[in-house]
Formats: sequence, C-alpha cells, structure tokens
Amino acid sequence: MSTPAPRQPGTLRIGSISGIDVLVTSSWFVVALLISLTFAPRIEQVEPGLGVWKYVAGFVFAVVLYLSVLLHEASHAVTAKRLGYGVTSITLHFLGGMTEIDGQSRRPRHEFWIAVVGPLTSIAVGAVAFALGLVVEGELLRLAVEGLAGANLVIGVLNLVPGLPLDGGRVLKALVWGASGNEHRSTVVAAWGGRVVALALLACPLVQDRVIGEPPTIVDLVLVFILGLFLWTGATAQLAHARVRQRLPLLVARPLARRTLTVPEDLPLAEAVRRAQEAQAGSIVTVAPDGTPLGIVSEAAVTATPPERRPWVTVSAVARSMEEGLTLPATVAGEELIAAISRRPAEEYLLVEDDGRIYGVLSTADVDRAFRANAAG
Repeated sequence: MSTPAPRQPGTLRIGSISGIDVLVTSSWFVVALLISLTFAPRIEQVEPGLGVWKYVAGFVFAVVLYLSVLLHEASHAVTAKRLGYGVTSITLHFLGGMTEIDGQSRRPRHEFWIAVVGPLTSIAVGAVAFALGLVVEGELLRLAVEGLAGANLVIGVLNLVPGLPLDGGRVLKALVWGASGNEHRSTVVAAWGGRVVALALLACPLVQDRVIGEPPTIVDLVLVFILGLFLWTGATAQLAHARVRQRLPLLVARPLARRTLTVPEDLPLAEAVRRAQEAQAGSIVTVAPDGTPLGIVSEAAVTATPPERRPWVTVSAVARSMEEGLTLPATVAGEELIAAISRRPAEEYLLVEDDGRIYGVLSTADVDRAFRANAAG
C-alpha cells in the first residue's frame, strides 16, 4: 500500500480529481468570509429581509466561485497528466489556486497547452454563466450567476496577461521557447514581463482618479499592493530559478564521485577503515561474495564510532542497505541528478556503470557544494 504524499502545514484535503489531492489552505476561509461580507449588501438590495441569511448566501457564492477556480486548476492538472507529467496536488488559497506539477515542461507545446487551458476554462465558465444570466428567473439567482460570469471572465483574461507567474507568462514563455529554441531565454523574457506587469499594476492607483474619475480607496490600495507584490516576487523567483537551471548541466555526478573500496559485510570496521585509507578511498561499500552491492557505509556513522570500538563492530553495522533509489547511473547529471536526490533523500548514493560495475559513491554534501558553486558562478 502506497503512503499518501505529505501535505503542507495549514492545508485541508477536501477530495481528489483523477487521483490528484485537492487541498484548501486556511487563508481560503479568510477570503471566503471577505467575499461573504462584500456580497451581502448587494444580496440585501435584491432580496430584502434575509437578515443573517444574506451572509450565508454570500458564503455559498464564495464556495461556488472557488469551485470555478477549481475547474481552472483541474484543467491544468488533467492536461499535464495526459501529456505524461505527474501532478502532486491542487491547492486553493487566498489568491486563487495552484497546481503542483512534477518537473519542468519538456517541450514548448506542452508548456503552452498546460498553461493556456486554465484561462480558456475560466473564460468558458464565464461565457456559460453569462448566457444563463439571460434566462434564469429570480433576482438573487441572477445576481449569483452574473457575479460568477464576471469573476470568471476577469480571471480568464487577467491570467492571459503575458508575464510570469501568471498563465499568460507561461504562454509567452512557450511561444518564445518555440521560436528561439532557448528555454532559458524564454523564461527570462516571460519573467521580465511579469515584473513589468507588477510595476504597471502598482502604478494604477496613481492614475485611477484621472482615468475613471474615482480616487482609490484603502481597499483598492491594499489589493493592488498584494497583487503587485505577488507578481513581482513570483517573477523574481522565476528569474533566479532560470539562472540556476542554466547552470545545472554543469552538475555532473561522475567527477563528484568518491573512490570506493568494496569489502565483505562481516569485516571489522577498523580493518575496513585501514584498507580505505591505504587505498586512498573516500567511501566503503559492502558486497556479497558474488560482488553484489549490499550497503553503503555511512561516513557519519563511522565518525560517530569511537576508534576503540571499531575492531569489535562489523562494517555492516554502519552501512545503509541498498534500497531502491540509492543506486544511480554514473552518467546522471543536471536536472536528472537533482530529481533523483529529491525523490530519495540520502547521504550517499552508489554510482554504477551501464554494465553494473561499481564506479564510486556520490555524497550529497559534495553535490550541495558543487551546486552552490555552480549557482554562484
């Protein structure tokens, strides 16, 4: 039986779509309350005398609105799965939703379709709700349908704005990537697009009075600041991520591997250490009589064992068994190397050649040092 993926603190699982966990953050309840309070006076206008029920109706509208946001995110998730990508979860939060997709897009057209399908779904929901608003009866129901239509049309159009981290930024990235063949350049262009959009949004209150004849309220200023900060920090994070990914191909496992000494698992630790020092080996692997690797001796466990106890401790006592994910090809490099370490965190990994021969042991500490050096360079 597979164990469920760990959830982030402060999230609640409310169900699943196509096997993908749907989570809600605690901040969602805050925004649902705000929507309920904001919508209640309008409900009172079209349906007087509801009393406290107008707030309940406002909360129901918030739930329906976020169900449409869930459709937006589910379209991202389902499209990604159909294109062969793993999807960890869908999370609804204060600013909308987020779909956690494993890995980066492998092709520009994958990036394009995964990104564009979300805004198109929101626009489609908005169009359907708008059409329903023309035929439904009852002022309260018409108010809810029209509100749903307006919100989804706004969400769909705004998400097509060409700047990361918006979906439109990913569409722009896909188009530049497809035209130039350079994924790094496309990410930089789309991230700077996001920064420009953030600055334009932050400048809106300065011209609002002259454009629409109404000065910005405190709510307008707070909302613009939150959205602008979200866009700027998201775009900046994408720029930093692009710089790191550009240097990832320089991260190669083979040159980082430590020379390895193979020993039987019943050998005393003191003798294994002596042989490793004599052979100038930086790691020890226990093997069966036929040469099959059994375990990787933990450097930390060896260091923690006092020298006077080492003659009485077998090397297998300080070795980690060769579990799934601890054996990597000696040719592993770049994003594949980082992904392998992320999937199966450990202190050491065994590197093997294509024919199964042991090449060496890769230490996570050595990978971290090389990663920082490449990122800084």
